[in-house]
Amino acid sequence: MTKILLDTQIFDHQEFGGISRYFIELYTEFLKNRDLKIKFPLLYTDNLYFKESVFFEASFQKKNEFFIRNSKIFRPFLPRKLKRKSIQNTISLLEEQKMDLFIPTYYDPYFLVHLKNKPFVLTVHDMIHELYPHYFTSEPETIHNKKLLIEAATKIIAISENTKKDLLHFYPHIDAEKIEVVYLAHTITHQTILNQNLPEKYILFVGKRSVYKNFNFFVKAIVPIMQQYPDIYIFCAGGNPLSPEELSLIDQLGLRGRVLQKNFEDKELAGFYQNALCFVFPSEYEGFGIPVLEAMAAGCPVILTNNSSFPEVAGDAGIYFESNNSADLKEKLNDLLKDSELRKLHITKGVEQAGKFTWERTANETMKVYKQALKLSHNG
Repeated sequence: MTKILLDTQIFDHQEFGGISRYFIELYTEFLKNRDLKIKFPLLYTDNLYFKESVFFEASFQKKNEFFIRNSKIFRPFLPRKLKRKSIQNTISLLEEQKMDLFIPTYYDPYFLVHLKNKPFVLTVHDMIHELYPHYFTSEPETIHNKKLLIEAATKIIAISENTKKDLLHFYPHIDAEKIEVVYLAHTITHQTILNQNLPEKYILFVGKRSVYKNFNFFVKAIVPIMQQYPDIYIFCAGGNPLSPEELSLIDQLGLRGRVLQKNFEDKELAGFYQNALCFVFPSEYEGFGIPVLEAMAAGCPVILTNNSSFPEVAGDAGIYFESNNSADLKEKLNDLLKDSELRKLHITKGVEQAGKFTWERTANETMKVYKQALKLSHNG
């Protein structure tokens, strides 16, 4: 039996997002493997995916949910204390050396001094900090820490060929054979969730909207479309409520009341996609882009930038526009809205493309990398 210790760091920082979602989906799949024993010493998190997962039901947080939520005395500092305790518990388990393999969930190298001779596998989700450092001036340590772990890792998983290419561009001294590409997947089903109080016609934007996600560019670019079709809305799923700055921009563009936002539970997401006219993903860069798969699996045509990992994920099912080219985005969106046959074609292609990606496949290929790391460790 292989014993894996999964650390908790990403769940201390991420309420929602691709990385925490990846680990929840992957390790939920791993729970089906009787030859694995997984230690996950998480005591508390605000992460939405964890709270909706099978891990939550048996967790310390679930068992003490009433106390944590309702204690007015402890509530201000108890979650922070429990998060620190989670890391301390991870360190204690590392010191015991009873695991075969360690899996960090982000780039804090705190564990290196406690790892001793045990192997670890690092998943690199993107090289966004290295490519766009001006967007991350508040996180100067991330690039340094990531480089340290990339160099020290027994094996590295890159979530797309593009991420592997970017990694080797910035760190050409890393042996390319140390890096394995394992694609992600989606969990969208075809069950439509009704009564979601959605507009009849809307263009969908999913997830965070800040910096390289390019929301402001997207809204500005499609103003002519919104003027041409006064019954169409922009619907933002997730990403927290619209900020004062975003609301001000929306007002300036004459779109007050036509840009809506709602956070969601996973079970609602399929309905958001299924009822949308299309999903637009104008991001400047993604290591993979799970929402692209989700949209296609739900029968929602996708308009996205022709850069980074997107062509790998969407294939010929995607409708591509040149990054940051508002005229191109407007043209592609207009073509889709006025041509029902084009829309049907990309829906069909999208469902077929999304079917190529499953978490079972991701888990099987990830386990192969884990076994390679264990073999290298034993041979070393």
